[in-house]
Amino acid sequence: MSQRLTINQNNKPIYDIVYEADFHNLSSELEKFEIANKKLCIITDSRVNLLYSEEVCKELKDKCKEVVVFSFPNGEQSKNLDTVKNIYEFLIQNKFERKDMLLALGGGVVGDITGFVAATYLRGIDFVQIPTTLLAQVDSSVGGKTGVDFDQYKNMVGAFYMPKLVYMNLSVLKSLDDRDYYSGMAEVMKYGLIKNASFYEWIIENMYEIHERDLDVLEDMVVKSCTYKKLVVEKDPTEKGERAILNFGHTIGHAIEKYMNFELSHGECVALGSVAAAYMSWKRELLSMEEYYEIRDMFVPFNLPISIENIDPEKILELTASDKKMEGNQIKFILLKKVGKAMIDNTVTKEEILAGINEIYFSEEDWDE
Repeated sequence: MSQRLTINQNNKPIYDIVYEADFHNLSSELEKFEIANKKLCIITDSRVNLLYSEEVCKELKDKCKEVVVFSFPNGEQSKNLDTVKNIYEFLIQNKFERKDMLLALGGGVVGDITGFVAATYLRGIDFVQIPTTLLAQVDSSVGGKTGVDFDQYKNMVGAFYMPKLVYMNLSVLKSLDDRDYYSGMAEVMKYGLIKNASFYEWIIENMYEIHERDLDVLEDMVVKSCTYKKLVVEKDPTEKGERAILNFGHTIGHAIEKYMNFELSHGECVALGSVAAAYMSWKRELLSMEEYYEIRDMFVPFNLPISIENIDPEKILELTASDKKMEGNQIKFILLKKVGKAMIDNTVTKEEILAGINEIYFSEEDWDE
């Protein structure tokens, strides 16, 4: 196992995504950036720190000037400017200069925070993504989006800032707990729904191997997912147009995530948001009823929710209005024309969004029925 995918911008290579079965080639990949005279700071969270920091440090310690680790508490609650400030202080205290490098070792939260720090510390310092969750490998580590949450606003403070490299050790996926693993499947399913119906069918056909975490199938799945994201982000690197389709399921999903105080994972919320968006697409007569129910039910085998209790649909609707993808007073909403084809719609009404939310809301009345 050793593959490479190159992300381009204006027909020029920007960075490589490298797929490996371990961390052994990380040092040789980083040596291309002349790390012998650089300090490296591994930024990670408390959970990943215990799992992989020591191994990664061992791979790098003789290849660079110095390697240090900064760890913050695991979870979305750490994705804020307070954590960013703490990292700034750590880098200053350890005399990190612009020529040095940051390494984001972890899931999406770690990658987003590290990328934002890299974009802003000393007006820009190089960084590398080393994603350790399925969700980060197929989605958040690719494309250069960085940022943190601000109060109730998800990813409101951020920057587009490209990594120098994305290094994926696919074997780490075998050590994920089931909830983290299947959370990433929401983003995998998204690529099939918005970009390629054949990939959607492939996911269904390879369901058993995905459950078993067959490494060859996982490699195929992750590479294909990144390839579909590459096709989108290369055309629209700063989300001026088509890149918005990658937000399918995210508008309502982010609102649920915030409403639930991040007790549900990002992938679980994206699955719920995707069901709601597919329902809205059916009601617009873009999808048939059969297509909608098939899309909805296909999240179930991957342990992802298709309904939720104990929410206030009106409050969820209110939170969608704080989505950063608003244009004027109108949400830029992503609907499906069919499986494998998404569309950006600026005419979706509050009533339609509320109907989508109510479709996934499992109320006490439903129990009575």
